[in-house]
Amino acid sequence: MTNAFRATVDGSRSFELDAEEARRLDLVPAGSGEWHLLEDHHSSRIRILESRPGEKYYRIGVNNRIFDVRLADDLDLQIDRMGFELQSAQRVSRIEAPMPGLILSVQVSEGDRVSEGDPLLVLEAMKMENAILAPADGVIGHVAVREGDAVEKKAVLVEFE
Repeated sequence: MTNAFRATVDGSRSFELDAEEARRLDLVPAGSGEWHLLEDHHSSRIRILESRPGEKYYRIGVNNRIFDVRLADDLDLQIDRMGFELQSAQRVSRIEAPMPGLILSVQVSEGDRVSEGDPLLVLEAMKMENAILAPADGVIGHVAVREGDAVEKKAVLVEFE
């Protein structure tokens, strides 16, 4: 094992980082759940907005943008190389709003077949557009929101069959 990590950002972009590369980052704590990163002469403010370490999931703010990040460690990467999937046993029954906001658009309808990473809808929150992506392959059972709806945190957005 090499102590490597893979970070998948917003369900679509991935990059790998080993422990030595992580140690070399110019990352300085700047308060509770906040850091300052200097990279290629560019400064970034990083905030941990939501953390579910058991699921290896983090919602982070980088400057004024929000990203959903899933981490894969050495074991996850080895299982992936072997052709197995740990998450294939997980079944998602519904998607809830991660924060209060306004539904800007809905890209799916009941009965649609979606693949992991497909956009389901766009939620505007804190003046930022957040694409809500399918966490796994499935069939849309019910769309609980329409364009223009205001939703609270944890409101059901989409249910799967």
